[in-house]
Amino acid sequence: MASTSLRRSCAALTTVFTALALAAAGTAVAMPAATGPDSTLAAVLATMPGEPVTLATMLAEAGGQAIAARLAEADYAAAAASLRSERGAFDPELFGSATRTGNDQPAASLFAGAPVLRNETTEIEAGARMSLPIGTELTASLSTVRSTTNSTYAALSPQYQTFGSLTVRQPLLKGFGPAAGADLHAAERGLAAADARRRSTRQAVAAEVEARYWELYAGERDLAVAVLIRDRARVFLDEARLRAQAGLVGPSQVASAEGFLAEQEQRVLDAEEQLDQRSDRLASLVGRRPSAGQPRFRPADEPPRAPRSLPVEALLVAAGANNPDLQALDEQVRAARARADGAKWDARPRVDLFGGIGGNGLSGTPRDIVFPGSTDTLRYDVPGGFGPGWAQVRDRDYPWWNAGVVVSLPIGGRAGGGEAARRRAEVARAENTLEGARRNLEEQVRAQQRELERGARRLELARTGVDASIRQVEIGMIEYRNGRSTAFEVVRLAADLAGAQQRYSQALVRTARAAAALTQLTGGWYQPAAGQE
Repeated sequence: MASTSLRRSCAALTTVFTALALAAAGTAVAMPAATGPDSTLAAVLATMPGEPVTLATMLAEAGGQAIAARLAEADYAAAAASLRSERGAFDPELFGSATRTGNDQPAASLFAGAPVLRNETTEIEAGARMSLPIGTELTASLSTVRSTTNSTYAALSPQYQTFGSLTVRQPLLKGFGPAAGADLHAAERGLAAADARRRSTRQAVAAEVEARYWELYAGERDLAVAVLIRDRARVFLDEARLRAQAGLVGPSQVASAEGFLAEQEQRVLDAEEQLDQRSDRLASLVGRRPSAGQPRFRPADEPPRAPRSLPVEALLVAAGANNPDLQALDEQVRAARARADGAKWDARPRVDLFGGIGGNGLSGTPRDIVFPGSTDTLRYDVPGGFGPGWAQVRDRDYPWWNAGVVVSLPIGGRAGGGEAARRRAEVARAENTLEGARRNLEEQVRAQQRELERGARRLELARTGVDASIRQVEIGMIEYRNGRSTAFEVVRLAADLAGAQQRYSQALVRTARAAAALTQLTGGWYQPAAGQE
């Protein structure tokens, strides 16, 4: 429809200036028939350099090359890494240590067993610990101390002391439940928000590419019309000069024709510069320049002529349910609430229950102990090696246990209470931001729906304007042939026809942009040329 109206106007322009050229040559001819639909416009567009591209190609390239899309992908990767880090806080952890110590100690006691005690100890500890999302801390450990000495009164050398334990610590107030998992829940909400923002950015990039594409479409048509008028203005100037030489018109009409041509030359330059700028904007979005050294892109698709218009209530419901920006803000509210819940628990006094069970073990290499001045020999019946000590711990032959409570009550509670108040304020801020986004979204949906709904009427009026301009040109030609109008007035009518056609192209682009904006605002739910469920 857009190309048909433009071709009709270009055909009318061709008719006008062909008649003017023939009149300038002194040839009496009748009104020529309109040219074919592909004659004038196709000839002008065919001479324009550029790489023809489709909208689908531009959308596909911009999806991976647009800077905004890349930044959104980086933010999503960072949020995923943050969530992985927070989950890692609850992963089991293995720990271990090994320490070897030597100590020479002079002795002043007769019961030391040697003038200088030479002790060597080797301590090895290993175990595992983990924290649960409710704040529980679990630890299982096993430690062994191997000691040797030169004391004659040591019954075991080397001696193995083994200790094993399983301990638990459970916060009841501070550090419990929401406080322990606040960062994890906030990171989960943060990842969901980053994913929503990533989808929003992709849709925004697609809407921007589509808008730039149709602007390029309109700019190319505007340039084509400007070139047509410029070329016909040259014909008009030649005709005015011939008439002036024949004494039919005065120098003023020649000067008017020269001024009109200069104005049209400037319009061609302005239209070409604007077209190059629009192509550069599209190239920035898709991340590449036109191939084969072409100066600009050229749209190969036609804009949608009649995008479907849906009731605003349905669009508002779809936008509220599918808009990714709202979803991202909602996830941010949930993250703020998770942190506020954790701060609320952390503002309370600390009351922790703890307890543990375990066992001791003793083994080593027995030695005979002989006291000075006596023939009595003492010897402990202890199994040798490390294994028996571990078996004693495992079987709890020598059990160990403990249980208790730890209470901590900060005086004044300003630190915890202030943090909790700050987190509540952040929740209020996030909720108000979400509400503001909802209101703004409703305003945008209503505005774009009105734009789209009135687009059909706007296009109809623009088509009426084009048809009226064509009739004015035809009437002007009749008056010109009958001597009741000047060639300059006919050219002015042709310029009005070109302006009417440009307004029609702009109305097409305006409607297409409104449809693309509704698709973005509804999170892809609205499809201009497809059925809605």
